[in-house]
Amino acid sequence: MTATLPQPLADYFAAKNRHDIDAMLIPFASDATVKDEGKTYHGSAAIRGWMAETTRKYRVTVEVAEATANGDAWRVAGIVSGNFPGSPATLHYVFTLADNRIARLEIGA
Repeated sequence: MTATLPQPLADYFAAKNRHDIDAMLIPFASDATVKDEGKTYHGSAAIRGWMAETTRKYRVTVEVAEATANGDAWRVAGIVSGNFPGSPATLHYVFTLADNRIARLEIGA
């Protein structure tokens, strides 16, 4: 890994690997946005729903392979394992932080 993750990202990935929805949501701003699988989720309730659905469906864990920062933007390459075709796969997580919270997350290949 090329950079140490800031606390909100470290907390998010730790909770994700435990499949703990409540803890996954804590690092996010209440008005955050998530883009994943061609859909956009805005606000805590929508993001919680996305987390619950994807956790139930895929049961993924993420091993952070690389992280780079450009100001408040972080790009994290993660080796993702779970219940999906092609597992494990490398996915890229692009985070934007604001006030020590995750303001935006976009997940892609």
